[in-house]
Amino acid sequence: MTSEPTSSPSTRALILGSTSRYRHELLSRLRVAFTVSHPDVDETPAAHEAPAALARRLALAKARDVARRHPQAVVIGSDQVADLNGEPLGKPGTHERAVAQLRRMSGQTVVFQTALAVVCQETGFEQVDLAPVKVVFRTLDDDEIERYLRIEQPYDCAGSAKSEGLGIALLDRIDNDDPSALVGLPLIRTCRMLRAAGLVVP
Repeated sequence: MTSEPTSSPSTRALILGSTSRYRHELLSRLRVAFTVSHPDVDETPAAHEAPAALARRLALAKARDVARRHPQAVVIGSDQVADLNGEPLGKPGTHERAVAQLRRMSGQTVVFQTALAVVCQETGFEQVDLAPVKVVFRTLDDDEIERYLRIEQPYDCAGSAKSEGLGIALLDRIDNDDPSALVGLPLIRTCRMLRAAGLVVP
């Protein structure tokens, strides 16, 4: 459901429903004041849940959870899931899992499904969208994978691919329409949704 914004600029607080440092850095680019709140959401995939559906569900759940606690604020929720031939790949968490992920993605096309949700409980405003990014990985050998992981340690990145850092060297091609989406927050869509919610950007 989506409500119409008011005719005058909104003075509502903006909250980022995420403790990700990557999303914090990206949202800071917009020069809009915001605070951060940690959403309490179980990120376990449902049985046979497609990566795109998982990302959308979690982004909306995170925004709604924070909005329940801050009903007057405009809340941003986001989630990213790596889609390898229909299988969701999340944050590896450990070196061993990261090695396994990158071995599987070597030479493959992976779609990073980055979902964005904006919610204001008081006005009933709610929008969710998906910014898929198609990434083609080079064929990687184990030495390349080990060097990359030891230097970058991307264990909190979906699919172990930290594209804003050394992870860019693992790739042959990136295809998307929202350049910041691969890092974790699609800023073109974020600006569009925040304006729709009544906020002024920039």
